[in-house]
Amino acid sequence: MSALDRYALRRTVREAGLALVRAGVASPEVDARLLAEHLLGGPVLLADGAPEDFAAAYAQLVERRAAREPLQHILGVMWFRGLELACRPGVFIVRPETEVVAGAAIDAARAIAPGEEAGVVDLCTGSGAIAAAVAREVLTARVWAVEAAPDAVALARENCERLAPGRVKVIHGDAIDPAVLDELDGRVDVVVSNPPYVPAGAVEDTETAEYDPHVALYGGGEDGLETPVAVVARAAALLRPGGVLIMEHDPGQSAPLRAAARETGFAVATTGVDLTGRERFLRAVR
Repeated sequence: MSALDRYALRRTVREAGLALVRAGVASPEVDARLLAEHLLGGPVLLADGAPEDFAAAYAQLVERRAAREPLQHILGVMWFRGLELACRPGVFIVRPETEVVAGAAIDAARAIAPGEEAGVVDLCTGSGAIAAAVAREVLTARVWAVEAAPDAVALARENCERLAPGRVKVIHGDAIDPAVLDELDGRVDVVVSNPPYVPAGAVEDTETAEYDPHVALYGGGEDGLETPVAVVARAAALLRPGGVLIMEHDPGQSAPLRAAARETGFAVATTGVDLTGRERFLRAVR
């Protein structure tokens, strides 16, 4: 098989995009380009061509993506608020809507008096995306991140240490266990969480259903509220008076989670929206 010149390379990438369109991939042209750049080690538009082994290797990657294997698993990376995080099978793939949730937590941490340390706890940290983003964007933040799944703990430690060296302490434990981080009870400024919250049977996307760990998806019970309500209770114990909880949830869970926050002792409970205008996260003040 011969090498590709720049024109053949671009034609191959365009054809891959069409194949991904037929496979029902949501962003076919972008995915086709990113797969090519993964092999090339640089932008397609700047490439003079591709080596002779490119076509076969590229076809294999496109076939995997057409079979709906997540792009992030194929590339081994995912992106979050400008950060490139390692991604591996068995750990939840962070979503764009969670960037808004992280942003709300970052705003809350920045609101701490200038120069004072902001104590932030990320419950159900998964890959460590939120914890790393907070540490990178709030230089006064001291961050703890809690995760129960061993594979996710290892990945979170890897991501946080690479992106925010020495700034995040990742704890292997149950985020809703009162004994985990109990030494911080009543002292934390911000608790942020993207817990499992999907209602039973509500996942319709093929890639999510087949590749994301169910333990990171389903919140428990028909309405998916068991874990989120438990996170609200744990956050209430961790936070100081005036401390803030930011927690992602399903758009249909807004009202019951506001009620749960008030019943748990939060003085204020409101709902924030994502970039599509859907009700996406609880903001509660202790």
